[in-house]
Amino acid sequence: MNLSDATIPPAEETPPGFAFSEVSASERTGDELIGATLYEFEPGNQLWPYHFHVGNEEWGIVISGTPTLRTPEGERELRAGDVVGFQQGEAGAHTFYNRGSEPSRVIIFSTLRSGYCTYPDSDKVTSGGRVFRRSDAAGYWDGEESGA
Repeated sequence: MNLSDATIPPAEETPPGFAFSEVSASERTGDELIGATLYEFEPGNQLWPYHFHVGNEEWGIVISGTPTLRTPEGERELRAGDVVGFQQGEAGAHTFYNRGSEPSRVIIFSTLRSGYCTYPDSDKVTSGGRVFRRSDAAGYWDGEESGA
């Protein structure tokens, strides 16, 4: 798979400002312990909501374009060849914006351990394919009754 000229099919429907295309590189290579997805997103779009993972680490490598990376340290413009790492937890929070004039192409590598994802801007958590608002959290003992 050539990351510069691979055909990337459109992704599922997304809200305005989040349009992108993606293809799994790890499916093509048969990997089971390392995930790799190649993304392309047009100017004026954000790759995904700002988030961090608990249980997984990621690397992003810019293939083309000049995406803007947002992390807890702020924003910075990247260019082809740049490699960035995202440790698990809040310190690894990230997203990419395309504020340039050409499409941006980024490949994300990740460990494939079980874990969950937190979206600080919208106060959400995802786990097992389900999305929850943290503000709706229940106490540990809520709804519990002793069977003794």
